[in-house]
Amino acid sequence: MKKFIINITLLTAIIGMIGAEDSDSYRFIDYLLRHPGPGKPEIVADSVVFTAPSSYRRVGIAFGHEGFGKIYWFRKLMIPNEDASPWVKDRPPPDMFRDSGVLFHVFPIPENLDMGELEYRLIIDGLWVRDPLNPSYRTDTSGISRSVVAIPRIKRPDSPVRGPVGTLTFTFYAESGETVSVAGSFNNWDPFMYELSETSSGRYTLSLPLPPGVYQYTFFYRGERFLDPANPRRVYSRDGKAASEATVE
Repeated sequence: MKKFIINITLLTAIIGMIGAEDSDSYRFIDYLLRHPGPGKPEIVADSVVFTAPSSYRRVGIAFGHEGFGKIYWFRKLMIPNEDASPWVKDRPPPDMFRDSGVLFHVFPIPENLDMGELEYRLIIDGLWVRDPLNPSYRTDTSGISRSVVAIPRIKRPDSPVRGPVGTLTFTFYAESGETVSVAGSFNNWDPFMYELSETSSGRYTLSLPLPPGVYQYTFFYRGERFLDPANPRRVYSRDGKAASEATVE
């Protein structure tokens, strides 16, 4: 039990150090901790995990299906510093975390990406290059090399919140006459912005038009957070708490 508590504490601390813009990275912390060294891209669950040595100052990645027009920057994985000395009064606080040697980026595989492979290029310290850790690549007629990773067709379970194309329809059941709201990655987790309407006795619903993508959310009822009991897809939110997840096509 003591070891379990320590592991959970370390994971929570690492989540805070990553400072990701979304929750995707948190789903792969355990994988990254078990594979601390950078290597070729790996398929993990419904995503591709890219890694690079942290000796580079900055690493970005761009994908062929987006015309290489958008750069996603890698994040540094920080891990607990086991050699940190105890805090002593009037001395600088010890560095509780250290560089793991790994930069990473998590790419969720889109449901409609049925190409069988993913083309990408890296930008390392300002220079466009193919991935030096990935032996699979091709060179086009202009002499530009593009790294390639084979990807499976991802079949995700139907989402109970999936509404018409371009929308999510949320449903929550509670006592009649209550106030229920939903918050998530689509509104910076603001619990007051979107209130559900009671469409029938005890049944609260809300449909939101959203751009295609993967979203995380929770319900707020009587001041407490509630996962969607009808949705089995769950991840960690940016504050380390569990959240439900749904996809807009």
